[in-house]
Amino acid sequence: MYSYNLGNYQYNNYSTAKSPKVVVPKNTDNKESVGPSFTSNPIMSQVPYNASFTASNLRTQLSSNDEVNKYNALTQIADKDTRKNLNYLLKSGILLNSDSNDNSTTLDNLYKIATTERAQGLNKEVILKDTVQTLAQPHVVTQQFGNIPKQYEKQALELANGDNPNVEHSGTCPAASIEFNLAQKHPAEFARFAQGLSSPEMTVNKTIKLSNLADNTLDAIWLLNAFEIPYEAKDFEKAELKFSPDKNAIVRAHIQTIDKDKQERSSVDVLMQSTFMQVGSQQSYNSLTDKRAGKFNQNDKGLIEFEKTFTESVVEDKNKVSVTYQTIDENAKLVGYETDFNTMKKQITDALNMGENVIIGYTQVDNTNTIINGHEITIIGAKTDKNGKMTFICHDTDDGVSKAVEYSEDYLLPKIHHAGLPQKVVENDIKVTENWVEGLKTYKELKKQAMQKAA
Repeated sequence: MYSYNLGNYQYNNYSTAKSPKVVVPKNTDNKESVGPSFTSNPIMSQVPYNASFTASNLRTQLSSNDEVNKYNALTQIADKDTRKNLNYLLKSGILLNSDSNDNSTTLDNLYKIATTERAQGLNKEVILKDTVQTLAQPHVVTQQFGNIPKQYEKQALELANGDNPNVEHSGTCPAASIEFNLAQKHPAEFARFAQGLSSPEMTVNKTIKLSNLADNTLDAIWLLNAFEIPYEAKDFEKAELKFSPDKNAIVRAHIQTIDKDKQERSSVDVLMQSTFMQVGSQQSYNSLTDKRAGKFNQNDKGLIEFEKTFTESVVEDKNKVSVTYQTIDENAKLVGYETDFNTMKKQITDALNMGENVIIGYTQVDNTNTIINGHEITIIGAKTDKNGKMTFICHDTDDGVSKAVEYSEDYLLPKIHHAGLPQKVVENDIKVTENWVEGLKTYKELKKQAMQKAA
């Protein structure tokens, strides 16, 4: 679920409703049918276009003794399913991909996971299996929390300061969507994050370009300080950031290591989502309660649009902007759209054609057009039928389905509140507001509201 920053009105509703039904045009007379239609097995399907694979040499064969030795070491400790997935990663070019922040390959980082100590409470074989499975089939990424076993209830309650740690409805959909995107588009970097976050240090360092946060270096530094993410400015162009999960994430990760049920998060999901929620919530997230504090959000769950965009930008080291499509009034009512659906569709498909996934936030409304729910999903592709109608292929981290789903344009476009897009896609269509400007505006509005309440 998602917390929307709607002008002067900030709305956060965690509905008990499931994700919306999937509506897919099945025939040419535009009649709609319900249910997912994307049934191909991602492991067996053709590898989709991936910009990271184009940027680096696509290698599908081990070419050195070091690579052979590392691969053999992995297969010796892996179970049957993991060996099968490793073989797929090799043949698809994922295993030897080196599109990571330090140029290490997926294989390098998997080898570190398998041969070096993990953080206390984690198991290297489980972390390896979880990481390999996610890379082979990113659609297994989910935001579904697991229950707290009885033997850990007392400890969990104490660490949660008496709050309820049995989370029924997770607010990590923005973080889970970013995790999915990292696994599908940047496998070597995903493996590097999995390795670092599960290591005894539970930390990943990443060097980013400050220009991907703001045009002006000082504005980029303001953003880093505002989000309270540990960093070291290298020069006027780059900064090294330190990513870590919150202190209670290890409890969740340990539980998912020994007591994971079907369709629940893996230990790697826990660590990734905790880390990205920490970034977006100004280092205030609590994995046990799925709640956060922070200066930019009045609510204690989820991330607002500005926070999600900052997190996506620093994780991918790309200049992402959030484009708002829906017009919402002060009563959280959908009253119109900022642009027409054809422009919306063009901007999304332009991003897809660049090899980018598009994380969108959509809304659900009641019969008065008042927003009752919000959620984040990822658009990963699109196809058009002979009548020109488009169907979007998506990943939803909250639908309990470990495969892609499809939505017709008539169903999805009216529901999209915002989309995270490369700046190049929209810079000629709209006046782009930099992240730091939006953040400062949000901060001042919340501070003003707090002062009015105090008075």
